[in-house]
Amino acid sequence: MTDREIIPTQSAYLELKAERAGMEEGYHFLDEKRLILASEILAALRDHAQAMARWHEAERAALEALRGAVGRHGLEELSLYPPLASPGCAAERKARTVLGVRIERLPQALGPGSEPDSSHREGSGQAQPTRALNPSSEAERCRDCFAALVPIAQQLAVVDGNLERLRDEYTRTARRARALEDVLLPEIDDSLRAIDNALEELEREESVRVRWSSLGTT
Repeated sequence: MTDREIIPTQSAYLELKAERAGMEEGYHFLDEKRLILASEILAALRDHAQAMARWHEAERAALEALRGAVGRHGLEELSLYPPLASPGCAAERKARTVLGVRIERLPQALGPGSEPDSSHREGSGQAQPTRALNPSSEAERCRDCFAALVPIAQQLAVVDGNLERLRDEYTRTARRARALEDVLLPEIDDSLRAIDNALEELEREESVRVRWSSLGTT
């Protein structure tokens, strides 16, 4: 029985049955919501794995370019090489909502084996880097390769944010579904059985009373 006191009447039984039907409908909704959120989490994990693959590929290219630039200029001279004025990372995000959860997406970052983005160079409309006193193709390649890591890092940050929001909503949904399945619905079932047994007992008592009354009148 639940904590509330329920008088065993037919109307209370019907009211509790209706309440149980509503709870069961809510449980089915939460269960379906769990499946949809789990599907979105799997998709976000695939996006994260793809972004990490691009990151590792770009990171290897950046480290290789760094070795070449250090071999050409030395570490001290390379540390004075002018940086890019802007890494040119994508700022515009597209978003959609899945069951109240905001899912963001950026334009696809560079894939494995792609050349670094050269949009920061002449004609791009962005501020140009300061001209180096001792320029070299090795240093330019190093700067471009490290700049290519920025949009991939931004992509990873967006996917991580999606995963966090999805995980939080899935946890809340699963907790509510378990509360209905393991606590509230069983409590109502116990109450329904108790009321049903009480009504049967009252019916038997009424039958005995009517029988005794009929015997007393004869």
